[in-house]
Amino acid sequence: MNINELYALYLQHPEVCTDTRQIRDGVLFFALKGERFDGNAFAAEALAKGAAYAVVDDSRYATDARCLLVDSVLQTLQELAHHHRMQWKIPVVGITGTNGKTTTKELVSAVLSRKYKVSATVGNLNNHIGVPLTLLSVMPDTEIAVVEMGANHPGEIADLCAIAEPDFGLITNVGVAHLEGFGTLEEILRTKTALYEAVAARGGVLFVSADDSVLKNKAEALATIPDIPSLTPWYLDHGFGPDWQASQGLSVYTYGQSEEAQCFGRPDESALYLRFTWTEEGREWPVQTQLVGGYNFSNALAACAVGRFFGVPSVDCTAALEQYRPTNSRSQIIDKQGIHIVLDAYNANPSSMEQALRNFARIPSERKMLVLGDMLELGAGSLHAHQQVVRLIQTLGFTEVCLFGSEFARTDAPAAWKFESMELLQQALTARLAQQSPEYMLVKGSRGRRMERVLEVL
Repeated sequence: MNINELYALYLQHPEVCTDTRQIRDGVLFFALKGERFDGNAFAAEALAKGAAYAVVDDSRYATDARCLLVDSVLQTLQELAHHHRMQWKIPVVGITGTNGKTTTKELVSAVLSRKYKVSATVGNLNNHIGVPLTLLSVMPDTEIAVVEMGANHPGEIADLCAIAEPDFGLITNVGVAHLEGFGTLEEILRTKTALYEAVAARGGVLFVSADDSVLKNKAEALATIPDIPSLTPWYLDHGFGPDWQASQGLSVYTYGQSEEAQCFGRPDESALYLRFTWTEEGREWPVQTQLVGGYNFSNALAACAVGRFFGVPSVDCTAALEQYRPTNSRSQIIDKQGIHIVLDAYNANPSSMEQALRNFARIPSERKMLVLGDMLELGAGSLHAHQQVVRLIQTLGFTEVCLFGSEFARTDAPAAWKFESMELLQQALTARLAQQSPEYMLVKGSRGRRMERVLEVL
């Protein structure tokens, strides 16, 4: 079966599923393989539950006329997603970065939704499977697609861009994460900025932090390359952006704390919840968000920049940011047993951990506790990275500290701070809280450490 034939079936059944637990009537089931499972073995179950067709790559399981045999299910999924994407006449905004890409994607989507029908990545489904699924979820009434892209190995962003072909690109930042897969910071930078290069190839627009000299220089260098094409003419009919009609080739739209940025603002770093002011055509717009941490300022301002470029009124950009509520253990405040818990347990790496600790230190309270889990996938630099966190904790003057995991266990942190099992950590927390509860508690760690389990004893 060629891609055109499969696409014709997709148009009749425009819902894709890869998990038999989520099968609904009429879906296309793609039998993906994993390290511990073979989706081919579930094809019959998917059909029995109501799937219209099952795409398989093992002939032993093609026992029904509704089984579509292909060479590679994953490759077919990606090819179908790319084919679908190439039928659109809507903007595709690609977002990546070391920290904050999921939050930024959520904020950008919230802002754009004030004016447009937006289709965006669900959660953090941002890999070689998640990106195709995101693209295939875009329906005919969608006006803008926002696609998050993640990577933990060299070249992955370029691969995802080849599928999504974004016209607009935003990199939140480039820092140390997944070093086990990347090896060096230089390789991380090279991988992430493949998004810029993909957008440049389409003569699109980059949303760039004017406060990040590395990303700004990279974007400006691409913008000066001769013979970069202009974005396809049908975009010009939409009149996006204040300078859009005059745009020739790749454009760079900046945001940041510098007044030279096209969208600029200032954060109030004394507040627990992110509060900032941004300026539009000489008018200041104060924003009170429900996001914890000044480190989210750049993410929120990026959303303002994207929104204004696409013509979302400033008042709507501001309202969207103020009404957004974080979920899924990202920069949340949870009040429990009289404790304000800053729950940021979805991801952790050296740069995000430092930002969180410095922000937490600024909270005006003497009764604060840290409950931190390991930062994973740091390779040979893991011990050094965790040791640096311990040094920062000591420098900032925190005394109520719990460190969970085998990586923190290797540091020279005080023995009373370290716990190698969640059970021991929970027991220690129960004992400490019985004596005196903190007013604020920061809970942060890599997803693999499941730090939200701390809340079970509160």
